Amino acid sequence: MADREVLTWELFGSASRELATTIADDGFEPDLILSIARGGLFVAGALGYALDVKNLHVMNVEFYTGIDQRLDLPVMLPPVPQAVDLAGATVLVADDVADTGATLKLVRDFCEDHVAEVRCAVIYQKPRSEVDCEYVWKRTDRWINFPWSTEPPVVQRQRQVLDA
Repeated sequence: MADREVLTWELFGSASRELATTIADDGFEPDLILSIARGGLFVAGALGYALDVKNLHVMNVEFYTGIDQRLDLPVMLPPVPQAVDLAGATVLVADDVADTGATLKLVRDFCEDHVAEVRCAVIYQKPRSEVDCEYVWKRTDRWINFPWSTEPPVVQRQRQVLDA
């Protein structure tokens, strides 16, 4: 697997702690952490504990539809956070990877009109990302195996049964 980044659960623990330390050392104190579901849920939770931020929000964005398959543009899925809930806040947007950066750009742009300040934190950032995140644990151009998405689901969805 030399052509891949392999993030184990143990390494994720270290990576998220190091990322949180970088954020804290920079003096950035977010009022809330906005997680991009699904991969960003893990990152936001870990950062929330490490930075002592209890106010976590979730944004569901669909962009990737399969391995190296994506929609033309990312799409926000309901429920979309209410702008009033973000008004005037200092926001940290958390995701697992800035690949193309399109998802992060959509969320950051959504926030910018409503919040005092928005910054982005990711475990990995790829060189092609159109968003240069303020906080990055590691930069890579390799494929990434995340511990939460390497194994197949333990349940079979009804649609898969119907396709058989």
